[in-house]
Amino acid sequence: MLINCVVYQEGNKLRDVAVEDISEYIGRDDCFIWVAMRDPEPAELDKMQEEFDLHPLAVEDARHGHQRPKLEEYGDSVFAAMHLLERHEGEIQVGELDVFAGRNFVLSVRARSSHTFLGVRDRCEREPDLLRHGAGFVLYALMDAVVDGYFPLMDELETELETIEEQIFVKGTARANIERLYELKREVMLLKHAVAPLMEAASKLYGGRAPRVCAGAGDYYRDVYDHLARINASIDTIRDTIGTAIQVNLSMVSIEENEVNKRLAAWAGIFAVATAFAGIWGMNFEVMPELQWRYGYPAALLTIAVACWLLHRQFKRVGWL
Repeated sequence: MLINCVVYQEGNKLRDVAVEDISEYIGRDDCFIWVAMRDPEPAELDKMQEEFDLHPLAVEDARHGHQRPKLEEYGDSVFAAMHLLERHEGEIQVGELDVFAGRNFVLSVRARSSHTFLGVRDRCEREPDLLRHGAGFVLYALMDAVVDGYFPLMDELETELETIEEQIFVKGTARANIERLYELKREVMLLKHAVAPLMEAASKLYGGRAPRVCAGAGDYYRDVYDHLARINASIDTIRDTIGTAIQVNLSMVSIEENEVNKRLAAWAGIFAVATAFAGIWGMNFEVMPELQWRYGYPAALLTIAVACWLLHRQFKRVGWL
């Protein structure tokens, strides 16, 4: 679906145009066209390919989606794929933003995401001196907006991890903590898969080997790279902390199981003594004087009770009960 199609001249908005009129401006050196689409139909992508002479491989990637974040050069144009991460009903949903940038055009294709980039367009239109750089600055603005969207998610993951860490040594929460930690680890990996490849791609957009379309915006792309490097470092720290927390929780589970085993062993020992006495007095010998004694039965019960009490006291002293 087409969101908007706008022509810019010397960094200023010239007019909104229909897709059929793109060819009237695409050849002008003083203009560039910025087209935004969301979940386009195959026919719409085919039309864009015809208007902007897009490379078939790049169009195929945008059509099929589910691409790894990357940057590819096709002659004087570049194709960038980025992941859009947003939380929906407690789950992290992975969308995609594909950007085609050429000498005098930008085509952004958003898929499987409710994230909007209208604010990016407004920001660019408020800065005509920067928008004068054309497609290179627009690609930076879109990439910067995507990366900025990772920071709130990173803050959520860090807050969740801190909450779990506070519960680690609370008795009876170890198993629940492990489940939460593994879910958190899965979400961290989603963010890692979005950030690490994009950081590699961003490193190609500044310096001596930068694509021609990105010339003049190297400092901005370096800033994006720095943001991605910060997020990537935080991800690595969180992953290490999660690994340590999982090991601690597994140890707590083992400790809790050992405590249960010690209690069971202590009670088994106590009942074993009572069973031993009962077994001795239950033997069918003819001569067992205490069985004929008037106070034999109370004495036997008292002996068993005293023996069990002494064992219980000892187990209590060593912390088994």
